[in-house]
Amino acid sequence: FVQHIRTLLKPHGRAAVVAPDNVLFEGGAGETIRRKLMHECDVHTLLRLPTGLFYAQGVKANVIFFDRKPASETPWTKKLWIYDLRTNQHFTLKTNPLKREDLDEFVRLYNPVNRHDRRATWSPENPDGRWRVYDFDELVARDKASLDIFWLKDESLADADNLPPPEVIAQEIVDDLEAALEQFRLIAADLQGNMEAA
Repeated sequence: FVQHIRTLLKPHGRAAVVAPDNVLFEGGAGETIRRKLMHECDVHTLLRLPTGLFYAQGVKANVIFFDRKPASETPWTKKLWIYDLRTNQHFTLKTNPLKREDLDEFVRLYNPVNRHDRRATWSPENPDGRWRVYDFDELVARDKASLDIFWLKDESLADADNLPPPEVIAQEIVDDLEAALEQFRLIAADLQGNMEAA
């Protein structure tokens, strides 16, 4: 799908593609496509989103921003900026949905007027910064050229005191079960339709 979008773009065309996590790290054809995409396009930004926004509950999504470029012997991607809106963030579909203002910091840091004038919020002195940059050489040196990159410490794994309140956890479980039930209803309806058509 990402490869298809790239082929549809004219030179200097821009795209923002929603993709599940496996697109960022799977080997084989996935690795080949990532390497080719970074060579033929300026893959400049990755927004890591919480689960359940674009796909089924439990599926983590990302938005990959890239610009198609003319043919070149050298890769067009020089730096990839990553914003982590996932780690230590607790959004639910019903009780705490993602709102537009939750994206304000990303939009400001993205700096659409001049994205070459970006400034990272992460540094060794500020390890909680959500906005970090990686050079092309760092990216292709990673196993399978994986773009599944995270650096923030997940507080829920380190300290049970940082878990959301029980009522939030209970509501997240209810939301997940309702979403799963709805998916199974759709599958059952499709199966029933296929049986009737046969």
